[in-house]
Amino acid sequence: MNVLNMQHVKKSFGDKTVLRDIHLSVDEGEVVSIIGPSGSGKSTLLRLATLLDTMDDGTMSYLGREIVRSENQKAVYASKAVQKQAMSCFGLVFQNFNLFPHFTVLKNIMDAPVRVQKRPRGEVRSEAMELLKKMGLDDRAESYPCELSGGQKQRVGIARALAMKPQMLFFDEPTSALDPELTVEILKVIRELAEEKMTMVIVTHEMTFAHDVSDRMIFMDNGVIVEETTPDLMFSSDNARTRAFLGKYADYK
Repeated sequence: MNVLNMQHVKKSFGDKTVLRDIHLSVDEGEVVSIIGPSGSGKSTLLRLATLLDTMDDGTMSYLGREIVRSENQKAVYASKAVQKQAMSCFGLVFQNFNLFPHFTVLKNIMDAPVRVQKRPRGEVRSEAMELLKKMGLDDRAESYPCELSGGQKQRVGIARALAMKPQMLFFDEPTSALDPELTVEILKVIRELAEEKMTMVIVTHEMTFAHDVSDRMIFMDNGVIVEETTPDLMFSSDNARTRAFLGKYADYK
C-alpha cells in the first residue's frame, strides 16, 4: 500500500528555487533515507510532506487521499479538515527535540493523544508507559526535559510521535544535535523500528546507518534528486556527483 505520494513538487523562497520537480513515493513498511549536502532541499521536502510549509506546485496524497492538486501550475490544498486527517497519518521527530519544557516526560507523550485525539487518559497513560519502557526510559516518566540528556530527549521525541499511532514517521536529521555516543542510542531505536517494519523517511548525514537501515536511498543536490536507488547501488554509483558526495565520508563503503 502506498502511504505517501508526492509528484512534480516545486518550491521557491523569493528568487531562490529550493526544489525542482521532485518526486517522492513511500510504500507501507518501507524505509527511505534522504541524503545530500546542506542546502540541497532535504529538510524543505520534509516540511512540505508534513504540511509545515506549502509547495508552489505539485501534488501530494496520503493513503490515496489527495491533499494537494496542481491547477494552472499552482498548488491547491484540500480543506483544513482533510489536511488535519492527513496529519494523523504521520509523526515527525525534530532534530532539536521540541519537547514542552514545563511538561513531564509522561505528559509530553500523553498530551496530544488525549487533547487532540480525545482518547481515554487511562488508556493513553498505559500506552505511554509501554513506549517509555521500549525506549529504556520508564524510570524517567516524571522527569522534566531539562533533567534529560540529549539522547534521552530524542527518545522521548520518538515515543511522543509513536503515541499518536501514525502510519509513518519522518526524521529530520535526528542525531545532528547529539554527540557520537548519544547518536548510537538513537540509531539503535530507529533500527529497531525498521525491523518492526515501521514506514519511515529519514533525512540523515549518518551514511553507514543509512546504508544499513534503508530499503531505498535518495541523493539530493541543488534542489533535485540526483539519484534514487538501493543502498548497495548508491554506494557503488557511477554518478560523479554521488561519488563526490559519498567520498567525503570516512565510512564510505
